Amino acid sequence: MPSLRTLLTATRGRGRFDWTDWFTYAYLALGVVLMFGPVVWLVLSSFKTAAALNEFPPRLLPYGQKSVSIADRADPAPVFRVRLPDGTVREMAELRRIGIQATMVDPARPDDPVRVNIRDREPVRELHVATENYTRIFGQFDFARFLWNSVFITVIATIITLLFNAMAAFALSKYRFRGRKAAFLVILATLMIPPTIILVPNFLVASTLGLLNSPWGVIWPAVATPTGVFLLRQYMLTIPDELIDAARMDHASEWRIFWRIVLPLSAPALAVLAIFSVMWRWNDFLWPLVVLSKTETFTLQLALNAFQGELTTQWHYLLAMTVMTLLPVTVVFALLQRYITAGIASAGVK
Repeated sequence: MPSLRTLLTATRGRGRFDWTDWFTYAYLALGVVLMFGPVVWLVLSSFKTAAALNEFPPRLLPYGQKSVSIADRADPAPVFRVRLPDGTVREMAELRRIGIQATMVDPARPDDPVRVNIRDREPVRELHVATENYTRIFGQFDFARFLWNSVFITVIATIITLLFNAMAAFALSKYRFRGRKAAFLVILATLMIPPTIILVPNFLVASTLGLLNSPWGVIWPAVATPTGVFLLRQYMLTIPDELIDAARMDHASEWRIFWRIVLPLSAPALAVLAIFSVMWRWNDFLWPLVVLSKTETFTLQLALNAFQGELTTQWHYLLAMTVMTLLPVTVVFALLQRYITAGIASAGVK
């Protein structure tokens, strides 16, 4: 089996780069930039201060204005590169500013202030990683509660989705009954229905059952998915019927056959559906927005929306919280992504 280095350095020409090789690597590089560029920009921007985010033109790295501590001053003073009347340029700290005039001072000699026009100075930039964007999330916002709500809804909904879809797929793949194909077609036909059409009926049902402002109101309406039923049914069709017949001859119950034989053999397809379900539940915004109205019941997605005020938006906290929101689903996808190709490929083989 060729190594990764061999695959990455393979060329069409014999030891030389053909024009197709240049085109292929350029296309791959462009794809990587388009796919991961926004993510890199998001992560780097989450370490910027509020002032750095408002700068134009924007910078990729989290640069901030340099500041120094001055005696008899509580807060650090911003540092500017000042052009003095004699033509020299020095780095000086700003004590105060009134209109277009600023009082500047040399940090080494704070008792010798100089007044300059703000047009004769420019801020001094340095690399500044604003880790406080992450640390203050837990102090100023109920991030732990929002995280728990999202984790609870995602985990419980995924478990119930796997169970319900697996039972439906088992019945549609291994039982012979009249109307089996029609029922399967009806399930697939629901994929044609936009979610917004059934939004109001689902809300009325959830309201009647008293599920508003409850995580169960987010979990139950979407536990049965046609995509999951289709994926698991196609995979279970590949399980030999002889195994099930042998278990029935040994007087195994239908539930025991399902739990001890079918589910273990369907592990790759279940892993694929678990990945999809985690991404669906974790990133869901519309239905939780309809069902949940109390702040203490918000998921992380709703909490992100709450950061956007009518007049101001705290973008530095919003970006940091967005990165924190992306981390769990990224970790789950990275750990289970190897099952996606195998599970989907096996589900398509009858």
